[in-house]
Amino acid sequence: MLIEETSVPDEALPVEAFKSHLRLGSGFGQDDVQNEVLRSFLRAAMASIEARTNKALIARNFTWTVTKWANPAAQALPVAPVNAIIRMSVVARDGSQTELNPEAYWLDRDGHNPRLRPIAGCLPEPPSNGEVSVVFVAGFGPAWNDLPSDMQQAVLMLAAHYYEYRHDTALSHGCMPFGVTSLIERFRAMRLGRSGSVQ
Repeated sequence: MLIEETSVPDEALPVEAFKSHLRLGSGFGQDDVQNEVLRSFLRAAMASIEARTNKALIARNFTWTVTKWANPAAQALPVAPVNAIIRMSVVARDGSQTELNPEAYWLDRDGHNPRLRPIAGCLPEPPSNGEVSVVFVAGFGPAWNDLPSDMQQAVLMLAAHYYEYRHDTALSHGCMPFGVTSLIERFRAMRLGRSGSVQ
């Protein structure tokens, strides 16, 4: 189970860049009247792109709990890029937690598939009816300008698409535009099926 512990702050959202992208007028004394609406479309676009790419865009804290490791020698983390492991704890059935020594594990920083690795042997197995909790920071950085330029453009394009069709509920306008799909393609992790074909 993955829980987002902190959200993207309003000040990290590129509202002014989005206004320029939409070519909204300015200088009318009420330039900020739509800011809340624009922020909501930016958040929706970022959430959609994060779901498609399995990447966190703006850095924030996550808590991930597991009841069994898929690979105790190199456990893949559920989102990328991961910047730091804050702490890892063993949680017993009664809820009591034991924090693990950070010198017992390390972060394998992979852009698509970061892994949690033990210094020696294997990661500690979750207890019976318990779990292991991993708190980490994921995202390209704390500010909008930390995102790659093509990812920034994809967010603005998708947010503009949502804005343009905000009153339209037809399925044909609900899909991700081709230009956005092309921009985010390199950020998607390649998955190979049993036949070796790309999925």
